[in-house]
Amino acid sequence: MIINFLTDNDITGGNSGSPVLDSRGRLIGLAFDRNKESLASDAVYIPEYNRCVCVDIRFIIWALDKYAGMDRIIAELGL
Repeated sequence: MIINFLTDNDITGGNSGSPVLDSRGRLIGLAFDRNKESLASDAVYIPEYNRCVCVDIRFIIWALDKYAGMDRIIAELGL
């Protein structure tokens, strides 16, 4: 299972937990960090260097079910 993935989305401090959507508008993950080169993106965005680190939504759902006992919430979401 892939847990984390990179995108070229622009991210800044305070964006942790923001939804990451695919081209169809489906939730595929949550943004939580950026690479060192992205620190300057508060002033200028450089697509060749900036990367947003994201966590796969399937892993989040699995962890909520397995370790947090949130099976009722997951069922309510229809997942």
